[in-house]
Amino acid sequence: MTPRTVVPIDKNWEFRQADKEDSKYLPVSQFPTNVHLDLLAHKLIPDPYIGKNENDVQWVGEAVWVYKTTFPSPSLSGSAKAVLAFDGLDTFATVVLNGKTILETENMFTPERVDITEVLETDGDNELVITFDSAYFRGWKLVEKYPDHKWGVWNGDISRLAVRKSQYHWGWDWGPTLLTCGPWRPINLEVYESRITDIWADIDVHKTLEHATVTIHAPTEGTASKVRYDISLNDDSIATRVVEAGSSTKLVISNPELWYPTRYGKQSLYTIKATLEHDGKEVDTKSKKIGLRKAELIQRPLKDQPGTSFFFEVNNIPIFCGGSDWIPADNFIPRISKERYHDWVKLVADGNQFMIRVWGGGIYEEQAFYDACDELGILVWQDFMFGCGNYPAWPELLASIQREAEENLKLLRHHPSIVIFAGNNEDYQFAESISLTWDQENHDAESWLQTDFPARYIYEKILPDACRKLAPAVHYHPGSPWGGKTTTDPTVGDIHQWNVWHGTQEKYQNFDALSGRFVSEFGMEAFPHIKTIDAFLPQGSADPDRYAQSSTVDFHNKAEGHERRIALYLVENFRYAPDPLEAFIYATQLMQAECLASAYRLWKRQWKGPGREYCAGALVWQTNDCWPVTSWAIADYYLRPKHAYFTVKRELADLTLGVTRREHRHPDPDRSRYSRIGARVQTKIEVWASNLLPRDDVAGVDCVLRAWDVETGEITHDEITLARNATLPRNRSTEIAALDVPVRHPGAGEEGRTVVAVYLVDGKTGRQLARYVNWPEPLKYLHLPRPKALRAALDAGRGVVAVSAEVPVKGLALECDDERVRFADNLVDLVPGETVEIPVSGAGEDTVITTRYLGMD
Repeated sequence: MTPRTVVPIDKNWEFRQADKEDSKYLPVSQFPTNVHLDLLAHKLIPDPYIGKNENDVQWVGEAVWVYKTTFPSPSLSGSAKAVLAFDGLDTFATVVLNGKTILETENMFTPERVDITEVLETDGDNELVITFDSAYFRGWKLVEKYPDHKWGVWNGDISRLAVRKSQYHWGWDWGPTLLTCGPWRPINLEVYESRITDIWADIDVHKTLEHATVTIHAPTEGTASKVRYDISLNDDSIATRVVEAGSSTKLVISNPELWYPTRYGKQSLYTIKATLEHDGKEVDTKSKKIGLRKAELIQRPLKDQPGTSFFFEVNNIPIFCGGSDWIPADNFIPRISKERYHDWVKLVADGNQFMIRVWGGGIYEEQAFYDACDELGILVWQDFMFGCGNYPAWPELLASIQREAEENLKLLRHHPSIVIFAGNNEDYQFAESISLTWDQENHDAESWLQTDFPARYIYEKILPDACRKLAPAVHYHPGSPWGGKTTTDPTVGDIHQWNVWHGTQEKYQNFDALSGRFVSEFGMEAFPHIKTIDAFLPQGSADPDRYAQSSTVDFHNKAEGHERRIALYLVENFRYAPDPLEAFIYATQLMQAECLASAYRLWKRQWKGPGREYCAGALVWQTNDCWPVTSWAIADYYLRPKHAYFTVKRELADLTLGVTRREHRHPDPDRSRYSRIGARVQTKIEVWASNLLPRDDVAGVDCVLRAWDVETGEITHDEITLARNATLPRNRSTEIAALDVPVRHPGAGEEGRTVVAVYLVDGKTGRQLARYVNWPEPLKYLHLPRPKALRAALDAGRGVVAVSAEVPVKGLALECDDERVRFADNLVDLVPGETVEIPVSGAGEDTVITTRYLGMD
C-alpha cells in the first residue's frame, strides 16, 4: 500500500472575466487568491482602500469570473484514488475538470472533497476550471424566490442573508462593500489507498487538576489495519499506543502540564499524532497541538443581586475576561499572512487582554489565528457566522448550514483557546427590534420554522446539536447578546452595551450604571493615526481633503451619524478644534481612551469575588480594522495602536487603582427639602483596588492620596493615608475609601479645580505598585496651565522615555515619525513631583520624540 501524497494545486493559475467577450486570461497574483487581488496586481482596478475608489470597483462583485490551471495526472497504483480537496471556494462555484462538472458550491465556509479518479487524463495534463458566479445577484434571486420570509438586516442589504458568505463583504458600519470571489483557501490533490480523515481528542481534566484523561480519535478511510497514537510534550514522548484502525485510545496523564490563559500560567501544548500503518509500513500521519485545561462557563445565583453570574473559569481560576472583539483583518483575506495574524494576537496579549471574540459577520478564522491564541494564551469566544439580521431557513439552506457547522467544528475543536461557541451576533436583538415571533417558553423546535423568526431553529437546534456531537467540552451559547427574557437583561447572560454612542447616548462617565454580567460589546469611535489617513488620501499628505470634515475622510467612516456622535462626545468633554488635523485626531483618541478606560475601570470594580461576580468581562468593540478607516477599533488597519489601546492595557494590569467622583446635594435643613436655596454640594471620591492575580493576595500595602490645584500646579495635600498595611484579596476588587475631595477651603468650590493622584505602595519598601490620577470632569471646564518645564527625556540605552512636568498634565502623548519606534505605554497623566518612565523599543540616541497633551497650542 502506497503512502498518501498531497500535492498543492497552486501553480499556473490564470483568471479572466467570464461575462466579457474580449476578456483574456491573466496570471494570478498569488494563491490562494481572490479576484480583487488579481485585478489589483494587473492594475485593472484602482486600490479600493484609497479615496473613494470603493465606488468605482462595485462592478467586480456583479461580474462572473473564471479561474483555471492545469496539473499532471498522478501515478495511481493498486486501489489508490485521487481526490481534489478544496479548503474554501468563495462562494457560488462550478468546478469543471477535463470538461466534466465535478462540483457546485454555494457555501464559502465549507471545505469540499471530490474523488476525481475516473476523471483524470491518462496522458498529459488535466485542466481545472472554476467559474464563480456573482454572490450579489444570486442572493437577490433567492430573496425573490422566498418572498414570504420577513427579510431584514442591520448593515449591508438583505441579499446577504440568503448567501453563506462573509457577511461583512456587503459592507458594514466600519467596512467597505467589496464582494469578493475566488479560490480563497488552498486546493490540494491527494492520492491514497487509506488515510486518516481527522485527529482530535476528548479531554477531561479532573477537578483536582492532578490528572487528565485524553481520549484520542483518528477516524480512517480505506483498508489499512493499524493506527499508532503518540502523545508528546516538548518533543518528549508521553505515551504510545497501537490499536486497530478506526479505534480510539484513552490515556490518563498524571500531573499534567496544563494550558493557562496569559499571565495565569504556561501555555503548555501537547502534540497528538496518529500514524496509519499497513503491513508494518506507514501510509499516513496527522498531528495536532492540544492543550489540557478545564474550562467552564459558570452561571449560578449571586449574593445580594438578582440574576446569575456569567464568568469563565479555567483550571478552577475565575477570570475577569477583559478583551476585545475581532473582525477580519482585511477585506481580502488571502493576503493576511501567518506573521500578520501572530502580530495582531501578540498586540492583544501585550495589551493585557485575556479574551478575543471572533465576531459572527466575518469568517471562521485561519488556523494561524487560533494557533497564535493557543501559543499566547488568549481565550477565544467564537461566534458562528450569522450577524444582524433575520436569516431564512428553507430546507436546502439548513442542510448547508449544518454541514458548515460540522466541518468548521472539526477544524476548530482542538484549540484550547476556544472556550465558547455562540450562535450568532445580535440576531435575537434584531428579532426584538422588529417584533418577530420569539417565545422562549415554546420548546417545539419544528414549530419555530413556521414563525417569522425561523432562524431560531439554527441557533437552538442545528448549532447546539453539532456542538454536542463534535465539541461537547466547549460551552454553547445561543447568541450574543443572549440572557434572560430580553437581550438587554443586565442580570443574565451577556449584553451589548451601546447606550454610549448608539441608543440613548449616555455619558461614558456613567458606565457603572450600564453594567451587565458580561459586556461582550461596547465602544467609542476615534480617528486613526495621521499616517493611516495619509495612506488613504489619493494625494497623501498633500491632498486638499486632508482635514477632519472632508468628503474623503467622511467616506472612510461608515458609521451612520458619525459626525454628530463624535461631535457630541467631544463637545461634552473637551475644548477642541477640527484643525489642525493632527490635533483633532488626538482629541478623538483622547475621548476614546477616556471612554473605554472608564468602562473597564467601573465594570472591573464589580468583580468582587466568589458569589459576587457582578460583572465578569468586558470586550470592547473592536480590536482591529479591515481597511484604513475611522472606527471603534483600538488599533487601526496597519497595526498602529490608538491611545485607547494603552488605557485599556493599564486598566487590565494585574494590580490597578480606581477612582470616581460623585456629587451629593444636601438641602438646607432650615428650608423646604424642595428649596434650591442654600443647598450644600458635597463632592466625594471613591477609591478601590483591583487585584487580578489568581493565586496571591497582595498584603502589606499602603494607599495614599495627593492633591493639586489644577490651575496653579500648587500641591494642596501632600499625603493623605487612605489605608495602611492593607491586604488586597486575590482575583477581585476591594473598596478602599470614600471621602470628600480634599480641598484647602471647604465650601469655596475648589473641588472643580482639584486633581488627585492615588498610589498603592509596598508598606515595607515604598515601591509603587499602582497609580491613578483623577480629574474634575468634564475636562472642558478646566483652566489647564501650559507646562513650562515639560520633560520627555529618551534614554535609549535603558529603553525608556522619562516624562515629567511642574504642573498637572492631562493625556501626555509621545509621538515619533519613525515607525520602528514603539512605545509600551502612552497617553499618561502627569502630576508635579514625579517622573513616569515609558518603555520604548526601536529608538536610538538620535531618535526625535515629540509630545502632545490636552490644552496645548
